[in-house]
Amino acid sequence: MGISHHGRTQRLDLADPSLREWTCRVVHVDPERGIVLDRSAFYPGGGGQPPDHGVLLWQGVQTRIVGTHKGDDLYLIPAEGDPVPPVGAEIQGAIEDERRFTLMRTHSGLHVLCGVVFRDFGALVTGGNMEPGEARMDFNLPQPPEGFKGLLEEAVNKELATDRRVSVRVLPRDEALAIPDIVRTQTNLIPPDEQEVRIVDIEGLDVQADGGTHVASIGQVGRLQVVKVESKGKQNRRVRIRLVG
Repeated sequence: MGISHHGRTQRLDLADPSLREWTCRVVHVDPERGIVLDRSAFYPGGGGQPPDHGVLLWQGVQTRIVGTHKGDDLYLIPAEGDPVPPVGAEIQGAIEDERRFTLMRTHSGLHVLCGVVFRDFGALVTGGNMEPGEARMDFNLPQPPEGFKGLLEEAVNKELATDRRVSVRVLPRDEALAIPDIVRTQTNLIPPDEQEVRIVDIEGLDVQADGGTHVASIGQVGRLQVVKVESKGKQNRRVRIRLVG
């Protein structure tokens, strides 16, 4: 495990989120769990971000990849009925670009939302989930101010217009946890045995421990619409957003 590898697979997706095509080799095939590659740019899912879709190309054959199973290795799940490349085969991997880029925009948009809510209202995240182009995030915000939905949408889009740079770095665990407010969730979700922490920094707005893929600057997100703010008990408010431009 670790930041750069998961089992026998080198994580190209985290090293370069712009990568869409690469050459790799099949190191294992499990009929129940899927295909293991030595190098993969497929984001396997996690932290609310769904896995990538794409294809493997080999000997004139195409295998569609529709999901990922995370265990001792990263197992790519082929579409039902598709042929599976043999162990040892050198193949070409390719990510479905529109889905990946939309998820990157959505994920970075959620970080802007999180940064604005933390800065302006002091609320931590209690949960979240996303699909391409839409998402929800829950905050421990017992009493939002009047007009919260409109105020929040205006503040988020004002930040997006600044086009702040998004940078990523990996730090030793102790150094990362020494950064003020590095954990923006109410519960610390960093595994206790993880010795390195990946940091996503929207410069001047939001710094978080995060394992997902992001755009290079927040202007690429476009505009966000706050679709709805819902009450989820006395302490929590659920904010639903979608990309609108």
